[in-house]
Amino acid sequence: MRRTRHIAPPELDRLELAVRRLLETNDAVRRRAESAELRATELEGAVRDMATGGLDPVALTGRVETLEEENRMLRQRLAQAQQTVQRILGRLQFVEEER
Repeated sequence: MRRTRHIAPPELDRLELAVRRLLETNDAVRRRAESAELRATELEGAVRDMATGGLDPVALTGRVETLEEENRMLRQRLAQAQQTVQRILGRLQFVEEER
């Protein structure tokens, strides 16, 4: 008995592609939903802590301001460090060229 090769019609290929895309989309939506559920749980806990006095909104605001100022200073230091590195690289290149 001779085996014949079955050739799928183009419609079947399109259907398979559509199903694959739907499955990928479903996976992406599921991941986003799980992430959103986790975030909602975290936020519910934060709201509960604030409502029961576990977190002080004024203290949190002050802490955020302190951290933002610290971030600004760190960004400035990084920018200065990058400039220093660029100057050093320039000097090294000059020395290499003079050799």
